[in-house]
Amino acid sequence: MSKRNSQANKSAARERLRAERERQAKKDKARRQVVVGVSVVAGLAVVAGISYAVMQLNKPSHWDSLKDEKTVVAPKNTSGKDGTTVVIGKDSAKKTLKLYEDSRCPICASFEQTVGSTVTKDVADGKYKIQYIGASFIDGDSLGGDNPSVGTRGEGSKNALSALGAALNVSTDAFLEYKSALYSAEFHPDEADDKFKDDSYLIKVADSVKELKGNKAFQKAVEDGTYDAWALKMSKSFDENKDDVTGTPTLVMDGKKITGSDGKNAPMTVEDFNTAMTAALKG
Repeated sequence: MSKRNSQANKSAARERLRAERERQAKKDKARRQVVVGVSVVAGLAVVAGISYAVMQLNKPSHWDSLKDEKTVVAPKNTSGKDGTTVVIGKDSAKKTLKLYEDSRCPICASFEQTVGSTVTKDVADGKYKIQYIGASFIDGDSLGGDNPSVGTRGEGSKNALSALGAALNVSTDAFLEYKSALYSAEFHPDEADDKFKDDSYLIKVADSVKELKGNKAFQKAVEDGTYDAWALKMSKSFDENKDDVTGTPTLVMDGKKITGSDGKNAPMTVEDFNTAMTAALKG
């Protein structure tokens, strides 16, 4: 082989190597651009996802959106501003017993299970009327409320109060029976279980009440949230009460709290209740 051919072969080999390196460099550059592009897109997607999540967190809940509702649909058998005065009993009854309750309250459930039938009978006999004031503070206090481990606001007290409005729209008897069913040992959930937030469960409980079982109008009112705004107004009337009531159950007559033998809390036995009410009705 001549030196000329040998030199030419070497030059050709170097040229092929140079060309191959250029092609590889272009491939590497293209690959880096793709990786950067994908990373940018992924980063934008993450940012968009976070932004959406923040927007959703800051979005007013259904209940929050109703707080300033001007038009309130009040149930039948109510009176006063926004229909938040609920008085049940015979017109001939001279005195009125105020019942301050929260549907999720376990002590309210105990009171109803023990003393509730006595109250109902007294009202039917015309001994006194009752005025119901519903609260929803447990939605923000219990494990089903503003608790970091749960991360969502409770809704059961408000939702049950709205359903009670739907029952009240049917009749006062339906209201009293439904309230009793919600507090019953069979249906009342643990305070930490926000079970009343589910319309289907509230309707299931209602099926134990004669006037509400299979009642399509009642069921529609519950599912549509017809009395949701009313429930918030009722709850607000609890928060702004003039009887210095901060917890449930609390019983008040003639501006004075009705207490059991301990002199502090609501009477939790029929005997204590009858003793306290006899004194209050004489006063």
